Amino acid sequence: MAVNVYDQANALENALRNSDEFQNMKDLYGKVNSNPESKQLFEEFREVQMDLQQKQMQGEEINEEDVQKAQKSAEDIEKDENIKSLMEAEQKMSELIQDLNRVIMKPIEELYGLNNQN
Repeated sequence: MAVNVYDQANALENALRNSDEFQNMKDLYGKVNSNPESKQLFEEFREVQMDLQQKQMQGEEINEEDVQKAQKSAEDIEKDENIKSLMEAEQKMSELIQDLNRVIMKPIEELYGLNNQN
C-alpha cells in the first residue's frame, strides 16, 4: 500500500499547530499584539528587516544608515520583554523545524551517501 506523503505532511502540520512550541509562540505573539508599545516596536523591526531583505534580493547596496537603523531596531526590541520572549520562542520553533527537516531529508541523504557518519 502506497503512503500518501501529503496526508503525512498535513498530519505533521496539525502536530506542529498543537505542539507546545507553537502554542507558546502563539501566546507570546498575542502578548506582543495586545501591548501597544511592543506591537509598534515589533512592526517597526519587521519593516526594517523586510526593507533590508528586499534591498539584498534586488542587489541594492546596504548603506551605513540602513545598518544603523537595523541595529537600533534590534537594540530596541531586546529591551522589550514581550518581544524578547517571542523571539526566544521563535528560535525554539526554528530549531524544531530544523530537526524535522533533518528527519525528512534523511532518506535522500542516505540514498546519495551524504551522511555516512549516521
